[in-house]
Amino acid sequence: MWSRKIVGKIRIFDNKKMAEEMDIIKRIKKNKTKEKEITQALQKQDGSAWEEDEVAYMDGRIYVPNNKNIKEEILKEHHDPADVGHPGQHRMQELIKRTYWWPGLKEDVKRYVQGCIKCQQNKVQHQKKAGELHPLEIPEGPWQDISIDMIGPLPKSNGMDAILVIVDRFTKMIRLKATTTNISSEGVAKIYRDEIWKMHGVPKTVISDRGPQFASRFIEDFTRVLETK
Repeated sequence: MWSRKIVGKIRIFDNKKMAEEMDIIKRIKKNKTKEKEITQALQKQDGSAWEEDEVAYMDGRIYVPNNKNIKEEILKEHHDPADVGHPGQHRMQELIKRTYWWPGLKEDVKRYVQGCIKCQQNKVQHQKKAGELHPLEIPEGPWQDISIDMIGPLPKSNGMDAILVIVDRFTKMIRLKATTTNISSEGVAKIYRDEIWKMHGVPKTVISDRGPQFASRFIEDFTRVLETK
């Protein structure tokens, strides 16, 4: 037992840190309250917890009573100083547990690190960098640049459960056509041929809420249905 106490209590400090450590221990001694975790451990008398010189120990570490000011001081000493270097949660917890212990230590360390402005500013971003935005080119004439979108599924009516929305990006003219949610790009191409192409011709560009792959297939299918008309 003697060797465990030595491991738990001895650290190497400069004069300033030694004074801070002694001050914390004095404050711990003045606080006589004990939480149930340490009280139950002391009652077991199995060597995991003991008291010495008005200080309770848990597994060789000084038990810190439930006192906000004392805990905050310990957290600050093990995170803010330049020689400590604002460690992350796991490293900070490991540093504190060399000497101290209290119930909820892990959660308190997490809260302290997450509340540190400097740490949050220097936090490494693991999220993939967003790609550059490329605004759509301004249309030069009517029905040269169109968008094709789908609204649905909707309650069925005459076998239809969706609305095909085709918009001319230049004039903002909208054409609506009842359809089904499982319509193919070829089906959309035939609708465009029958409803719009006769009056407005072939579009130069197509965008769709179904993605660029659908828009590409639409162009291919539209060219094919025109040749077979």
